[in-house]
Amino acid sequence: MAAVRFPGESEEYRAAREALLQAEVELRRQTERVAAQRRALPPGGLAGDYVFEQGLIDSDEVKPVHLHELFDDAHDTLMLYSFMYGPSAEHACPLCTSFIDAIDGELEHIGRQISFAVVARAPIERLRAHARERGWRRARLLSSSQNSFNSDYHSESADGSQQPMAHVFTRGADGIRHFYSTEMLYAATEPGEHPRHVDSMWPLWNVLDLTPNGRGEGFLPALRYPDAARALR
Repeated sequence: MAAVRFPGESEEYRAAREALLQAEVELRRQTERVAAQRRALPPGGLAGDYVFEQGLIDSDEVKPVHLHELFDDAHDTLMLYSFMYGPSAEHACPLCTSFIDAIDGELEHIGRQISFAVVARAPIERLRAHARERGWRRARLLSSSQNSFNSDYHSESADGSQQPMAHVFTRGADGIRHFYSTEMLYAATEPGEHPRHVDSMWPLWNVLDLTPNGRGEGFLPALRYPDAARALR
């Protein structure tokens, strides 16, 4: 299938790599099919005009903002990421933090196509403090502490547990409609499988999936690493 060869590779390696390449090509086809099926979804339910508390990273100002105000003038699509940081949590979720660490760096590009914001149940002051500690520069920060958005859109359990989900909304003549959420979070997995509900947007896992050890046995991102100086070299 491919004409490429690499220095010193064996025939056994090349045969196995060709078989893997065929599987990768089929995965690409399936990814395209699924993306087309997602884009073809019929209109979802009308969304309430929730009021959030907004805090900018570079300002101490806090102000209320409605859902409809989160759309910018140029785009009719909005993604909200439900960040696992509850009102009584000691610290923000390391996994969600890793995800937004990456997304924040891409928002200059993402913002050319859609609007994006991070929503947490924690008070906006705590979310903003966390964002500043992480060095985020572009993420729009929202607190849903005074509304039911998280529970309505299945990002909060009845006991107050937080769930990480990405939600997409669209703006049209008839109002704001829910388009898509990463419901695969709630789909049953086979033993050893990851939920992979937002993994396609997450560089950490996509990079590690290309390596011999994959995601590593039991590895999870942390808020701080003891060898942080080495990681920065």
